[in-house]
Amino acid sequence: MTKRLATEPGTVVFIGAGPGDPGLLTTAALRALRESEVILLQRPGIVPDDLLPDGVPVREQHGPTAATAVIEAAASGKQVGRVLVGDPLVDSYGAEEAAACQRAGIPFEIVPGVPLATAVPAYAGIAVGRGDSPVSVSVDGTQVLHGARAEVAAAAKSLLADGAEASTDVLVVAHGTTPAQTTTASTLGALAQDNDGDDLLVVVVTAPRGDAEPTLGWFETRPLFGWRVLVPRTKDQAGPLVDRLSRHGALADEVPTISVEPPRNPNQIERALRGLVEGRYAWIVFTSVNALKAVRTRLEAYGLDARAMSGVKVAAVGDKTADALRAWGITPELLPTGEQSSRGLLADWPPYDEETDPMNRVFLPRADIATETLAAGLADLGWEAEDVTAYRTVRAAPPPAPIREAIKAGAFDAVLFTSSSTVRNLVGIAGKPHPTTVIACIGPATAKTVEEHGMRVDVLAPSPSVDVLADALAAFAEQRRADLRAAGEPVTRPSQRRRGGARRAAATRRRAT
Repeated sequence: MTKRLATEPGTVVFIGAGPGDPGLLTTAALRALRESEVILLQRPGIVPDDLLPDGVPVREQHGPTAATAVIEAAASGKQVGRVLVGDPLVDSYGAEEAAACQRAGIPFEIVPGVPLATAVPAYAGIAVGRGDSPVSVSVDGTQVLHGARAEVAAAAKSLLADGAEASTDVLVVAHGTTPAQTTTASTLGALAQDNDGDDLLVVVVTAPRGDAEPTLGWFETRPLFGWRVLVPRTKDQAGPLVDRLSRHGALADEVPTISVEPPRNPNQIERALRGLVEGRYAWIVFTSVNALKAVRTRLEAYGLDARAMSGVKVAAVGDKTADALRAWGITPELLPTGEQSSRGLLADWPPYDEETDPMNRVFLPRADIATETLAAGLADLGWEAEDVTAYRTVRAAPPPAPIREAIKAGAFDAVLFTSSSTVRNLVGIAGKPHPTTVIACIGPATAKTVEEHGMRVDVLAPSPSVDVLADALAAFAEQRRADLRAAGEPVTRPSQRRRGGARRAAATRRRAT
């Protein structure tokens, strides 16, 4: 989960706080709390103060006005963390408040919590169920069954034998909480006959009041739900992008296309680091997390830490690099206020002033394939940049055969390219993506490389950010879904296209542009 999406006015995340023990807060709940911009507690002390993020407004909100307060907070463009006792839809008023958000057009998510009905008896040493019984909850006439399909079918037969109506509506959920989740309406009688012997775990919710639709459905309606997306980046680099795609409902496969290795001749970087410690530079500029890792690794090999840079000003090309610096204990003096790129950094870089600046040397540790844009721009501003190769990027080994086959056969719904090198290297180690695969690019230079390789560009991020790129793909998917529905066609993923899919894709691209 990440902060609210750029396309949303505000989002409410209903967070289950569990029964009271802070140790039972889930990692998803803690992450949602950290990312909240306003926190509304059902009651004071529901979450310990030391687990609440610093500087975020926290208010107690309960009673009949709670739903209104939640909506007002989200309508102002904030990500609202609504913290409720136990599980939001089992123990608290999450269902009513989520329904109010739905009516008001406010996007929401639900982070389940440990329910009181299971946690409190467990702490008291009371067994409330048996491993061979798939009936787990029965509240207000609604029953929840879970287990392998054959076990659930047997439980349905038992309910029928006890007098339940065969026409009772049920919702069958398979692969729950994953991007492969499916929800199917059925009846208790049909469920009792659905015994195909497989071991697929399902959850069945009976709906005796004729409510055969998940009225608060939010998970399966996300724009990229079920999409399999190829991310040609290393696992370390892909993290934020994968998180953003997951927020939109996608399942991402990371395929490294480059490998980061030390420079062939370390003399240049070692001389520069000695100069850094001796105070030869006024500035050091980090244009990537990899550059920072290269410098940090070498300094630590010499027994040094972040204090080695105490006498030099530090600049970072973007937020991700700045976050890595802060994690090392360094706060950068300069970040781009606009575009997060070398050009954006140059736009904010001060010209050299010999009266106020003691020296004009800038240490620029970068990759062996980096362009000269930053060094040339600094020179134009009167600075002397020492462009030093801190690491090399080499093409990674080919991915496993199943991934290569999936790329060529069109099993991926989309691929996201974040640089020209990811395009060239992916084609080199795995081949071109299938024509039905949606291609999204982070910027014009990357898009040009895609086209030079004979592929089309479906999505172009309006600004060079991985979050914006993921959001742009989600917007494309929403438009595609609307186009399919308007044409009276079933909503399918790109990997499920049949004849005519290319024509539909072309029509969607024209409307998106």
